[in-house]
Amino acid sequence: MIAFLRFFIPLLIVQTIAYVVFSLRARARERDRLEAKWREEGQPGNLEAFVEAGLEGYEKSLRHKLLLAIYVVPWVALVAIVQWVNR
Repeated sequence: MIAFLRFFIPLLIVQTIAYVVFSLRARARERDRLEAKWREEGQPGNLEAFVEAGLEGYEKSLRHKLLLAIYVVPWVALVAIVQWVNR
């Protein structure tokens, strides 16, 4: 059990750091894309309101939810490897 925790806790920390970094990076890229779209199309109104509305849509999108794969994929791979080795 101790060996499992010695592996589990560092992996969870690394996954959380990776999730935060990739999430912030993806949000910044989406913000840049929305600002470029606003300037390109010459949208009337407030830039910040346009960007915030677009980011709300991004938070609900599949692209944003796929970042959760950072948590799921390594554990699925780990379980598959353990099952395969223990046969």
